[in-house]
Amino acid sequence: MEKAKQYLQEVELGSGTAALLTGAACVVGAVLVMVRRVSSHQEMKDKIQRARDRRTESLQRAEQAVLRYKASRAEHPKIDSALILTLSLSELTKQLQEGSLSPEDVFYSYMEKTLDVNKKLNCCTGILLESFDQLKTVASNKEGLLYGIPVSIKENIACKNHDCSCGVLINLDQPAQKDSVLVGVLKRQGAIPFVKTNLPQALLNYDCSNPIYGQTMNPHNPQKTPGGSSSGEGALIGGGGSLLGLGSDIGGSIRIPASFCGICGFKPTAGRLSSQGVNPIFRGQKSVLSSPGPMARDVDSLALCMQALLCDHMFTLDPTVPPMPFNVQIYQSSKPLRIGYVENDGYTQSSPSMVRAVREVKALLEQAGHTFVPYSPLKVSYAVTELVIRGVFADGATTMLQKLKGSPVDPCLREQVTPYSFPKWLKKTLSFLLKPLYPRMSSIFSALCGVGSVADLWKQHAAVEDYIQETIAEWRRCNIDVLLCPVIGPACNFLYCARANHVLSYTMLYNLLNFPAGVVPVSTVTAEDEEELRHYKGIQQDPLDRNFKKGVTGGEGLPLAVQCVALPWQDELCLRFMKEVEQLVKQSRK
Repeated sequence: MEKAKQYLQEVELGSGTAALLTGAACVVGAVLVMVRRVSSHQEMKDKIQRARDRRTESLQRAEQAVLRYKASRAEHPKIDSALILTLSLSELTKQLQEGSLSPEDVFYSYMEKTLDVNKKLNCCTGILLESFDQLKTVASNKEGLLYGIPVSIKENIACKNHDCSCGVLINLDQPAQKDSVLVGVLKRQGAIPFVKTNLPQALLNYDCSNPIYGQTMNPHNPQKTPGGSSSGEGALIGGGGSLLGLGSDIGGSIRIPASFCGICGFKPTAGRLSSQGVNPIFRGQKSVLSSPGPMARDVDSLALCMQALLCDHMFTLDPTVPPMPFNVQIYQSSKPLRIGYVENDGYTQSSPSMVRAVREVKALLEQAGHTFVPYSPLKVSYAVTELVIRGVFADGATTMLQKLKGSPVDPCLREQVTPYSFPKWLKKTLSFLLKPLYPRMSSIFSALCGVGSVADLWKQHAAVEDYIQETIAEWRRCNIDVLLCPVIGPACNFLYCARANHVLSYTMLYNLLNFPAGVVPVSTVTAEDEEELRHYKGIQQDPLDRNFKKGVTGGEGLPLAVQCVALPWQDELCLRFMKEVEQLVKQSRK
């Protein structure tokens, strides 16, 4: 009996000790979790600070270099920087080739202007300081088509020794090991990549802010977004700090900032230009293809850039690109065109100013002898939700969320991203509940569930191929050469891009189809447009329509553009059509 008592006492003592040890372990575990969180938060802050410090240092060193150059030129005839900044790309290349302007004068004029524009708009993520060294050797490359031309580069396009963060922390402190193919070709053609430009967090947004570099403003109104995701390019070129830049486009990312900032932008057929070193937020997605392309003040600049890039050097560096040099004959053709015409795609009602811009351009083209054919894009609601959204987020947005892990989510992206993290059952439930009242929103939630299995993904890819072939067949039935249609505009108020993603139907359709598409500024928003906008209801009169109306309100005086589209690989025809629009608009203003 005594032994039993002793045993029980020992067990009780052991249980108490175990309880104490368990409690202590829990406390230690909680402390470790807290320490880890604090450490992770501090690491995040340190990463952001290092990136910002690198940017600040590059801007300061560039500013000092500009001051030294200006001081060294004080005894020489004054350089008319203001005049240099007004010259078109074709005029500038001509004067550089002739020697009436030096690469140094052009470079420092644009560097000074870029620094000034960045102070107002926060459009740059860093100066490429190696451009000062390249400037010293550029004279040996006078044969290049872009000899002596400073070129701005979107942040996600690789430049050796510089980050391609895409606005997310996980990609910081991982500088590129080499230049992208396009940057290498630009250098071979005598151009000087001199600055990298800002973009929205994770690229898949048409606003422009990220937790690393902050918010970029519109050059025509700092209370408006410059568009996205080639946002810094749009703002810098629209603000006069660059005359040629490289962007990338998976849903309108070149065309929207071009529209918002009053410049020209061109999305070539995917595969026409090399994408090696052009970094998406995540790789492997094949339903909707991204494409790099040029942004500039006028269409001739876009064409010259394409001509410079489509050279033997690019075809050698990237043998996956078809060796198709730029066809100048097609670009310079004056043959009358049969033009398909779209005012409303049946999924998103255009703003009044978007409709007016397209109608005015249509009238000018008709007067010039071109023929118009009514055209309706096929099954837009199906294409947007089942092919684009379900294709881009085939994994239920898992990879996108992984890329954002460890980053604070920027306010410009938060409302867009929040539903991505909902469990699949909740997305399906919301889709079911929303269907009677808001069918468009219901279908978006359903598409965000992804495709489910590998077999379903193959079916989805097959559906994309079918849709492309159906659309081409419809073009042939209508016997049209090109298409004139709206592009999103005018520039939106901050935070509304995440709330009105449906309007991307006007641009991302042509990424899905892989049709070349470009944007030309043609007008500005009038008081009458604003008055008409007050009566805007939208097609479905749902929260998406209401948010779009609020987003574009207050746009009087902002640029308006139209979109020009052609069939795959007919990039030169698309540019030729854009040039026609540009010339007719200029003549009408005179």
